[in-house]
Amino acid sequence: MNKIYLFFYLLLFLSFQAAAQVWVVPAENDGKLSPFAFTDSTKLVGGNLFNANCKSCHGDPGKNNAVKLVPPPPDPASPQMQNNTDGGLFYKVTEGRGTMPSFKNTLSSSDTWRIISFIRSFNDKYVQEVAKKLDLGATFQQVKMLISWSKEKSQVQVAVSALKDGVRQQIPGAELKLFVKRYFGNLPVDESRTTDNLGNAIFNFPKNLPGDSIGKVSLLVKPTNEAVLGEAKADTTLAIGVPTYRPPLNEPRAMWNVVKKTPVWLLLTYIFSVLAVWSFIFYVLMQLKKIYKSGS
Repeated sequence: MNKIYLFFYLLLFLSFQAAAQVWVVPAENDGKLSPFAFTDSTKLVGGNLFNANCKSCHGDPGKNNAVKLVPPPPDPASPQMQNNTDGGLFYKVTEGRGTMPSFKNTLSSSDTWRIISFIRSFNDKYVQEVAKKLDLGATFQQVKMLISWSKEKSQVQVAVSALKDGVRQQIPGAELKLFVKRYFGNLPVDESRTTDNLGNAIFNFPKNLPGDSIGKVSLLVKPTNEAVLGEAKADTTLAIGVPTYRPPLNEPRAMWNVVKKTPVWLLLTYIFSVLAVWSFIFYVLMQLKKIYKSGS
């Protein structure tokens, strides 16, 4: 019986270990695409970068000679590596995790894509999809940005479309910024995001951002390139913040109000401060009077 229990505990432990090794890439990063096509030139440069930064752990592609770590680094030519999306590979190289270091401050974005170009050269079935760019020469009219909310993922999605040659089309490659409206300006949320090939951009929304008494926040989306999309913007109000009570200025005993409603502690502090200042002035005058009499 003890052996059976031991077997089940071991099986459970191995299941937890396997689950811990699963590296889930956020959806907004998983679909990211290279801004340029992979060529023999990008493969050559990517190979040199791979040898300088990645080979010491992952080994030679197809040789299965990776360094023995826990978990073991996958061979670049293996299905474990090749089954990642381009965006997934970019995210993992950039962010890192555990024994996999982050190359965010070591490699430029373009160099990271060149390494991915080298890795993909070991996959005969790979067909690249390049990110579409914003048509800078196009004339866009009636730009629309629709804002939606995903509660499960705590993400704000923005879909961008416009009339081009009389036909409404989704706009890929448009860089957007998301803000939360505040009394004294707009608060940026997440980093700038670029619409994908379907014209969608996804922003991560912080779970601890305060809203009004029922959690409502006012969102504002604007393009960074107003020269192309004009001064298009979209705003909406969603109950996605943390409910926060802010007392109105006319509430009894509120700060910065009329004297009748000023907090008692503030009144006492003010009175004692004034008395202290005038007492010091009176003391100085009396000392000056004594000095004058002594001199006479």
